[in-house]
Amino acid sequence: MDHVKKFLCAIKPTKGQQEMAKAFIPSAGYFGMAGALALIYFTDWRLITNYIPLYNTKYPKPETK
Repeated sequence: MDHVKKFLCAIKPTKGQQEMAKAFIPSAGYFGMAGALALIYFTDWRLITNYIPLYNTKYPKPETK
């Protein structure tokens, strides 16, 4: 286990790699959000989709008396 710790400590990203990682953060956020929305849409998660306008019309409304 100690050799793994030494290996991970020896790997230091260069300044260019750090800049590339920082530049990728917004794209990663957009891809993550798109993936989350796709998951909600395809799984039809009613807890969330009840609050999406026009999409929530597919659920029957309870009758009020």
